[in-house]
Amino acid sequence: MGTAALRPVQREFVPPAALPSWSAASAVSDGGFAKGSIDLGGLEVRQITTFDKVWSTTQGGQDGAGATFFKPSPVPAGFSVLGHYAQPNNRPLFGHLLVARDTSGGTGAVLAAPVDYTQVWSSPDGAGHFWLPTAPEGYKAVGAVVTATSDKPSPDEVRCVRADFTDACETEEWVLSSDKDSFSASTLRPAFRGIDARGVHAGTFLAQSSATPANASALACLKNNSASYTSSMPDLTQLNSLLAAYAPHVYLHPNEAYLPSSTTWFFENGALLYQKGSQTPTPVAADGSNLPQGGGNDGGYWLDLPTDNNQREKVKRGDLASAKVYVQAKPMLGGTVTDLAVWIFCPFNGAARAKVGFLTIPLGEIGEHVGDWEHVTLRVSNFSGELLRMYFSQHSAGTWVEASQLEYLDAGDGRGNRPVAYASLHGHAMYPKAGLVLQGDSKLGIGIRNDAARGSRLDTGAAGRCEVVSAEYLGVKEPAWLGFEREWGPREEYDIGRVINRVARILPRSTRERLAKLVEKVLVGDGPTGPKMHGNWRNDEREA
Repeated sequence: MGTAALRPVQREFVPPAALPSWSAASAVSDGGFAKGSIDLGGLEVRQITTFDKVWSTTQGGQDGAGATFFKPSPVPAGFSVLGHYAQPNNRPLFGHLLVARDTSGGTGAVLAAPVDYTQVWSSPDGAGHFWLPTAPEGYKAVGAVVTATSDKPSPDEVRCVRADFTDACETEEWVLSSDKDSFSASTLRPAFRGIDARGVHAGTFLAQSSATPANASALACLKNNSASYTSSMPDLTQLNSLLAAYAPHVYLHPNEAYLPSSTTWFFENGALLYQKGSQTPTPVAADGSNLPQGGGNDGGYWLDLPTDNNQREKVKRGDLASAKVYVQAKPMLGGTVTDLAVWIFCPFNGAARAKVGFLTIPLGEIGEHVGDWEHVTLRVSNFSGELLRMYFSQHSAGTWVEASQLEYLDAGDGRGNRPVAYASLHGHAMYPKAGLVLQGDSKLGIGIRNDAARGSRLDTGAAGRCEVVSAEYLGVKEPAWLGFEREWGPREEYDIGRVINRVARILPRSTRERLAKLVEKVLVGDGPTGPKMHGNWRNDEREA
């Protein structure tokens, strides 16, 4: 099934846009951003990105490309391995694995050798053997171990971590599986992820089989016990350097009629604030200072377009020249990464279109609404300042894409390559590649179209385009409009069955009914809310 080869392996993918003089940038700050190690309150961890390959297979795995398993090498003096690293072969090697050393100075050691190992599985070729460490009482194992021989690993191969420095974990992505003996290997991540969560992603994986039916609870992730777990976060100057290096280029569809704008342009061009029970709307101040603050989305207020038809149509179209992106910087994964949520505002969201077989069917007014907020999120390592992955919001969920899998654009601006995102036609959902993404039943060819292609480009890193509007850990003052917790457009109600029967009357009744159910599931909901009312404001991104 594979071959074993214990030899040094360099990462095949090097993140683009190396930031200008990180050492100099870090030197002006008292913080610990991009300094190579992070103190978890008595457990110092470092990020290893070079490896020895232990075992590899070209069978199974994602896209049928197999997977490869590694041990970190070299390991800095005084540091211990916590587990090995696994990666699918369908992407360039871009590994991150934490090693640790005890800096607590206390009477109870934070790290301890395993008391034994349980063999989980051996590959059919006999060249790959998978083991789970057995932790001593009061400690937790953090990752699986792979050996090239059937000999049990040495107790010195890895260290277990004292339980108070660990948190619950869950499987994130499957790497390899074998149906014959129910073997599987999956990467791990903290089970609880958010601004206030302390779980740390160690980069390890779980191995399990029918003989050893372990689950994620058999292992643990690390926990940041530092009193100041944001001490390794970037300061404001460093945030701006990160955005200069990684702020994405966003392509709009060539046929896009509803472009982004700044919030200021939206307000200055006649946006109106409505209050429940009142027939007289109030013009919104240019800075949003007269918008109600707090209160949650109680339906008491909402925004809408100008009442004058000509002005209304103008505002619907947006204004690319004024468009800005609004950035929230937040700690994630126990303060070991910085998430930069890059928010884009469009005054209007256009109508949806369905695909049924070879037919494209405009869905009338379904999908139209005022005030559309979409975002991408850049996840940056606080160990090194490198871009790790990027999240693309797609309606109510989205997807993470590893940095090695992103598309990059050299815009000739002297700042190197920066990642690319594609906003779908009318809906502005974000995708990593151009093309058609169908929401629905692809086997039956029925779904909501999301078309992405290269049209106008929004360079979110251009001068004046990018504004950090929230960084709670730095005390950044937020604009008034960000505190508006109600809806940025009136709630739209559709008679879906009537609309579908009108626009798709050539289809069989059963197909129309199936399409109506899909539209109800995908497109109908409350009116659009601002960034702060989305779940990812304080939590991790929601995945599809």
